[in-house]
Amino acid sequence: MAKFLPLSQAVADNLKDGDAVAFEGFTHLIPTAAAHEAIRQGFKDLTLIRMTPDLIYDQMIGMGMAKKLIFSYAGNPGVGLLRRLRDAVENNWPHAIELEEHSHAAMANAYEAGAAGLPCAIFRGYRGAELAKVNPNIKSIECPFTGEKLAAVPAVRPDVTFIHAQKANKKGDLLIEGIIGIQKEAVLAAKRAVVTVEEVVDDFDDLHPNLTVLPNWTITAISVVPGGAHPSYAHGHYIRDNASYLEWDKVAADREQFLAWMQKNVLESKPEDFAGRVENLRDAK
Repeated sequence: MAKFLPLSQAVADNLKDGDAVAFEGFTHLIPTAAAHEAIRQGFKDLTLIRMTPDLIYDQMIGMGMAKKLIFSYAGNPGVGLLRRLRDAVENNWPHAIELEEHSHAAMANAYEAGAAGLPCAIFRGYRGAELAKVNPNIKSIECPFTGEKLAAVPAVRPDVTFIHAQKANKKGDLLIEGIIGIQKEAVLAAKRAVVTVEEVVDDFDDLHPNLTVLPNWTITAISVVPGGAHPSYAHGHYIRDNASYLEWDKVAADREQFLAWMQKNVLESKPEDFAGRVENLRDAK
């Protein structure tokens, strides 16, 4: 059953050193505020899981929090490289990390397998691809009914998943509008799930019944953090801050500049600051 908690407590109660953790969001509703709180609390030896690692994983890797990355495609969306990730891989700064790279299809199927309580995902994929040469967790299996050769990967079962959403009701049920990505499956696959939301409403009675709703029994903790997805966007609340993504490419290019930016904008910041960052990005409804 979901508990409403301050973000600092929700993170401290549910994330531990050495955890496998997913901060999921597919260009939309990225849980930036939750990631920044994890950075402030200084967790170590994390296995970071994400379909599309972007700025928050670049920041967490650069701050020395990650021992492994399980992912499909890593980049600064619309801009280019993740420079802190590249520095860790090429130069072991701040330390070396292990990579487990998959296709989007493999990651999506792996989350779905985890949500279903299955040990692995089986799907058509990787035909003609060479990722299996560098990723021993990509296997092949023969269908017992047709003899077809299929791809198999381990199910993704995070210790904890963090997502951001537009609304929670007072019972702790969750509503997501717009691009969903793999958030629902990532929550259902996890042992614990923490959600930041833009707002809490009495109920969802006046909303379309087909909107994605996660019931309160799937959620461990909810924290109200308006603007908590910035610089990504929250459909119906604020638009994407493209300037911040361009700025990050310059910030992350230099180690000292990166550390100074993190000190000012993350370590010395707090969740309440996110509301001000999106004030000029409010979506026209």
